Amino acid sequence: MKIKSYYARTVEDAMALARSELGAEAMLVNSRKAPLEARELGEYEVVFAADAPPEAADGPAAQPQLLGDRLSLEVAELKRELEGMRRALTRSAFAPAQWLASSPGLTEVYAALTVNEVTPELAREIVQGAAGRMGTERGARGQDGGRLQRAVVEELESRIAAEPLLGRGDGRPRIAALVGPPGCGKTTTVAKLAVNYGLAARRPVLLVSMDNYRVAAAEQLRSYAAILGVGFQALETVAGLAQALEEGRGKDLILIDTPGLAFEDMDHGLPLARYLAGRSDIDTHLVLSSSMKSADLSRVVDSFEAFGPRRLLFTRLDETGSYGPIFNEAARTGKALSFFGCGQRIPEDLEAASKGRVSELVLTGRSVRARSAA
Repeated sequence: MKIKSYYARTVEDAMALARSELGAEAMLVNSRKAPLEARELGEYEVVFAADAPPEAADGPAAQPQLLGDRLSLEVAELKRELEGMRRALTRSAFAPAQWLASSPGLTEVYAALTVNEVTPELAREIVQGAAGRMGTERGARGQDGGRLQRAVVEELESRIAAEPLLGRGDGRPRIAALVGPPGCGKTTTVAKLAVNYGLAARRPVLLVSMDNYRVAAAEQLRSYAAILGVGFQALETVAGLAQALEEGRGKDLILIDTPGLAFEDMDHGLPLARYLAGRSDIDTHLVLSSSMKSADLSRVVDSFEAFGPRRLLFTRLDETGSYGPIFNEAARTGKALSFFGCGQRIPEDLEAASKGRVSELVLTGRSVRARSAA
């Protein structure tokens, strides 16, 4: 028995490398993100086991090889026992899934999803749904990898919505507010949106800052407004915001930057939350960093529910290699994804969210520099 690790940029690439060397009969033992000390070899590690060729036991190096083979067999047996325990836990936690254990194609898809931090429950539902889309379990176990891939993509995309829009309805002005925790990139994103969805279409724009928490936050947005040549107001109260929106009726697009609120600051943000949630003409986007841990992300999303956000806007796609949490939250909350930020460049590092982009990120883990939304 031969045990070997393979490293590559994606799980799929590592699997292809392993099968090209060990053959189609090689068994996937484990897949995971590569440990930090081996990260230079590749982003992901897969461990495969395969029967060693008979001639490997011949020749002058036979004795050391026998010792190595014995060790490999023991390691393989241990990994096989661990894999059996994992599958047993999966079956008990997420209902019977014998089809998963018996189908290499489905197993590899499940591994790719969970490596990219899609929750095990969702990964199981997606793979099972993909098998159903292919007609029967037997069909899903076939060798048509392209057909299975299409079914998985369809299943992924059926569970989320994408709406790269600003404003609610067809009225003018279109008003959008960005809310979220500290450091998620709201102010920079406001500037990107102003260029791509205001100036690029020659529409009059007003930028409003409600951020009186962070030192010089309003000045940062004021500087952006001056560079872009658009209107700007810095406000401290909900009453001031209401008056500014009334006076800005002649604008085509109004973008509101709000203070970053941590969990302990939520009480201070309640007046603004009630105001935004109560205005049917304000489109509130919850801005989130895609590099946050999945559990923290869910907690933040739930804490901002008081603001009535209708869409999720994810930033910092360039700072992570696991995009499952984006999918998890979109599927869990039913909120549409609006835009993706992928760097600090204004306006280039912004792109309109799409279902296809999400499935690409989740299945491959690839993040390229953002495409301009203009």
